[in-house]
Amino acid sequence: MWLSRENIARFEVRIGDINYGGHMGNEAALLLFQDARIRFLESLGFSEKYIGDRAGIILSEAHVYFRREIFLHDELLADVAIAEVTTSSFELVYSIRRIPDGAEVLNGRTRLIAFDYDRKKVTRLPEAFITAIRQ
Repeated sequence: MWLSRENIARFEVRIGDINYGGHMGNEAALLLFQDARIRFLESLGFSEKYIGDRAGIILSEAHVYFRREIFLHDELLADVAIAEVTTSSFELVYSIRRIPDGAEVLNGRTRLIAFDYDRKKVTRLPEAFITAIRQ
């Protein structure tokens, strides 16, 4: 089973997160995922630029699913879990809930690839990272 972190990040929706429709825009959702991902990695002692053995990560795919509208000043809580791991990539799953009512307002997935930034090429997931994400 792969690692899961509940309540990894707490957010308040800001004016810059709101689009012309009066609710959160797609780009703000991806930034929220990124912030949650950074906090998730930090909880393991890693960062987007370093997951061990000269490797960082690079985003290759993202999916955003709005379940309810998200409005200015909504307080949100993020859960992050690892859903799939291959030799050179892993998938993170995000669930974002509104704090007052606990309703899931947003969820999604991102595919992250181990990347050697010095050599500018895909690499294997480091053993230290794989060990850290196993439960």
